[in-house]
Amino acid sequence: MKKIIIPLFVLINIILMSCVQKNESGNLENDVVIENEQFKLVIGNNAAAKSLKLKSTGEECLMQGENMAIISVTQERPYHNEIKLGHPNKKTTYQADTIYREGDKLIVGFELIPYKAVIQVKETPDYIGFSLYDFITDGVYPSYLKITPPPATEVCILQLPIRNRENFGEWLNVSWDNKAAINVLATDEYAYIDFEKRNGYKILKASAIKDIKFKGTGAALIVSESDKLLDNIAQIENDFNLPKGVESRRNDFINASYYWTANINPTNVDQHIKYAKMGGFRLMNIYYPSFEGGGGYGIIGSYEIDKTLYPNGKEDLQKMLDKIKAEGIIPGVHFLHSHIGRKSQYVTPVPDYRLNLVKTFNLSENLGRDDTTVYVEQNPEGSVMAEGCRVLKVGTELISYENFTTVPPYKFTGCKRAIDNTTVNSLPKGYSIGILDVSEFGATSVYINQKTSLQDEIAEKIAAIYDAGFQFFYFDGSEGVDPPFGINVALAQYRVFKRLKPQPLFAEGAAKTHFSWHMLSGGNAFDVFRPEVLKEETKKWPAEEAPRMRQDFTRINFGWLGYWVPSETTVGTQPDMLEYVTSVAAAWDCPISIHSNLEAFEAHPRTPDNLEVVRRWEEVRAKHWLTEEQKNELKNTEQEHHLLLNEQNQFELVPYEQISGAAGNSREIRAFIFQRKGEYYVVYWHISGNKKLELPIDNNNVKLYENLGQEINLIPSQENQTIIPADSRRYLKVNGVTKEQLIDCFVKAKILN
Repeated sequence: MKKIIIPLFVLINIILMSCVQKNESGNLENDVVIENEQFKLVIGNNAAAKSLKLKSTGEECLMQGENMAIISVTQERPYHNEIKLGHPNKKTTYQADTIYREGDKLIVGFELIPYKAVIQVKETPDYIGFSLYDFITDGVYPSYLKITPPPATEVCILQLPIRNRENFGEWLNVSWDNKAAINVLATDEYAYIDFEKRNGYKILKASAIKDIKFKGTGAALIVSESDKLLDNIAQIENDFNLPKGVESRRNDFINASYYWTANINPTNVDQHIKYAKMGGFRLMNIYYPSFEGGGGYGIIGSYEIDKTLYPNGKEDLQKMLDKIKAEGIIPGVHFLHSHIGRKSQYVTPVPDYRLNLVKTFNLSENLGRDDTTVYVEQNPEGSVMAEGCRVLKVGTELISYENFTTVPPYKFTGCKRAIDNTTVNSLPKGYSIGILDVSEFGATSVYINQKTSLQDEIAEKIAAIYDAGFQFFYFDGSEGVDPPFGINVALAQYRVFKRLKPQPLFAEGAAKTHFSWHMLSGGNAFDVFRPEVLKEETKKWPAEEAPRMRQDFTRINFGWLGYWVPSETTVGTQPDMLEYVTSVAAAWDCPISIHSNLEAFEAHPRTPDNLEVVRRWEEVRAKHWLTEEQKNELKNTEQEHHLLLNEQNQFELVPYEQISGAAGNSREIRAFIFQRKGEYYVVYWHISGNKKLELPIDNNNVKLYENLGQEINLIPSQENQTIIPADSRRYLKVNGVTKEQLIDCFVKAKILN
């Protein structure tokens, strides 16, 4: 018996092991493998991502154990009758539960719902593309169910649980460190790109939205060594004919600051050029009122060149731009592309039907020409109540209201008819009306319905003006679109951008969404802060954003910087303020911008000093003078720095600190102390005057400089006393004193008229 039992035992084990191996082999054969030269993605036959490895290192990039389906669909409710009966009727996301590959197509089935999605795959050496190709719906719903299948409202065409790394660019949707980068990137302007935070990882997602575009909407997956990421993105931009965001980020002007003006024209262009060159600006950004004339936001959308300033229209504008270029300055232009002014041709005398409405109603009673109450069928609960924004678009007129009721009969009360010089009309019961989408910024403009042709019409006008010779672009007011904001912010920008020939060197914008990355290579600027709070606001806003945007491989603009003349209410714009902002900006390879004001430039006695600060730092940017060590020092926002010209007329960067309470705590004197070569110096100036400063120190030990190496004579004074000029910026060195003694000397200084 023993001789028989042992062989049987061995035979049974062999059979069992063979079955297990065969089963494992079958599962492996059912895996979907998608790969290129850089990475390999493995998807189980249950549609869950199993592995995502960077080939050069073998590193696993997925968070293991999540068993997450790579694709899902969302419906507003179940439509299949039995599913509708058996499950709650609510918005539901159904995860993929089966997947197989046929050529370049993935056939994907889902839990509960009967139809399948077809995802097209494009494998290239630089990336792998995924796009929604089609649905398989034949025969999946009974003939009595009269719907257009599938009833999906959103398809997530790719979602992956990516392990956290040192950096995450929320705009570009990329997780990266010094070893690897994983990026889910839209390949067209219609894909909705997002991420979700989880414990130790993030879900990177790309979706197609039915109301925007389903079929053809796509995204790309990049997994590469970090230093190859931008090259891979550049290839996607080339293959899909996208704006060249990588190329733009690599151009020589990406870190250049610009001189901004809202009132340049052929009569004053020479003055603007003079000040721009004093500041060493290589770029000049021209706001649209410069060539449209007065009217402000109210006339946005008309975009007609003002013949009083430019008698020959576009020809004169082109000549002015040529003059600016001849001085070595590149002109750009600043528009509010998605806004329509309430005094423009699109609002008065008859509001355009393509203006956006935030809420719609049907009249529940006839509306007469003299009625001051508007009765509606739907409950106005939650309607707009902001001052200036309470506006109904009713046929050929705009009607403002004071309030509304939320119990029947529903009505808008306290109405004023035909505001904004629109045309009064009477309308029958049942007519559709709506609340106008008025801009929250001053209520002087309204937003465009992005589903209409109006944005394209405005884009054509803007492109025709850009063609005069502008070379970069600012998309102001970019948040001014209708939902979904994650799509429409960039879509409105792109409708303009793709018409700009040649492509702008770079662009900036007031708002951004994922696809904007390819256009807004300059990120965003910040609004103006007053001199008294400029340094603190710089710490709070641009200095906080700059390191985050670095994770998106993008710089920002640390401006806009206003320009104030000293007065009773303000100390005015001063050299140390500009130096603080521009030096911290340079630490992150970012520029600044200054809002020019010819009258203020002329009136401010320290304008030459202020613009000299900017000029030096612009030369530093152009020559890439800063070392990485210096940049790291400048990133410390609690330590101020000064860029001086030394005895050899070369730049020298030193940390300095303000002497608090200088000249008896007078706001008129600004003084900063620093040390170099073992000796202490003070750089000082009067904020606006032409006075003298008396120091309680013997002048035998004092030397005064315009710039180091340019010594100037002291004013004759008595023993144990030094009198120095107090006007423009100068340097003072005192031999044989401590830092504390020199500070005390300036604190006890007296201002002499």
